[in-house]
Amino acid sequence: MTGTVYRKDRGLYHVRVGSEMVRCSISNRLRKQLFYPVSDPAGGTLRRVQKVKDIDFVDPIAIGDLVAFVPAGDGAGMIKDVLPRGRVLGRRITDPKRRVQNRQVEQVIAANVDQVVPVFAAANPKPRWHLLDRYLVTAERAGIPVLVCVTKLDIADRERTEADLELYERVGYRVSRTSAVTGEGVDSFREDLTGKTSVFLGKSGVGKTSLLNRLQPGLGLLVKEVSGSTGKGRHATTHLEMFPLDGGGGVVDTPGMKVFPLLDEGEDLASYFPEMRPRLGDCRFGADCSHSHEPGCAIKDAVESGEIDRRRYESLLKMRC
Repeated sequence: MTGTVYRKDRGLYHVRVGSEMVRCSISNRLRKQLFYPVSDPAGGTLRRVQKVKDIDFVDPIAIGDLVAFVPAGDGAGMIKDVLPRGRVLGRRITDPKRRVQNRQVEQVIAANVDQVVPVFAAANPKPRWHLLDRYLVTAERAGIPVLVCVTKLDIADRERTEADLELYERVGYRVSRTSAVTGEGVDSFREDLTGKTSVFLGKSGVGKTSLLNRLQPGLGLLVKEVSGSTGKGRHATTHLEMFPLDGGGGVVDTPGMKVFPLLDEGEDLASYFPEMRPRLGDCRFGADCSHSHEPGCAIKDAVESGEIDRRRYESLLKMRC
């Protein structure tokens, strides 16, 4: 049988088949990468495993994966295989369980993603725009469309918030303005989510869970207030789960992420900033330009002339560190 992974928690995977959920474990084979020889000297195929290697993922199963499983009765089963994925959202982390100290591995947050939805509060907690830029670069890299969502408009400094949001709209990103308290913008936002698999990203306390409760009444998800002493959010979501929407599609609600390390593959991160991308071929030192100190840098020149926002440029430099 096949189904879609909607939740994972403590080694169990909840696979949705139609309107039913099946609690699944996974085959140990999925945690290893098996290597077989191409053929034997006589030209026949050998199926004996020659080498076993740990996979380069924290978990071989992701929310949104389409999986094949064997039913075991009483609403349980075992996942035997993961079907080919579409667009994947991931981040780089250090896995302390690996034998090789500080080995960097990929955490796949969700698979078969239609859009990434960074959720930021207009106030309480104060928005961290550099973190938003990291989310955007990660989505650009994965080739996943983005819908930026700003919450808590009911307590926002509207003029200042609009100035910040217009920057991202000029670059080409779609922006939804919402309030889970008043309902402002929620209907339009719901339309943008319907029929798609969307991943909510954001710090704890920005209002992801409150917004999801407003979008889909009846979920009854736990909400925690922002700490009055620290001004920081407290986790309401403690595991990865996708919630189906009445109109079709689903929303992956992720635990609050204070940091979002990028997958380091050595490319020029400026290519993932839409406003910088067209200027990359104009730098004096071409592909060798770091856009930080070299003379004749087209991106630096555009920052000085005001064509590229300085805060976005500073985000680029922070990511390169």
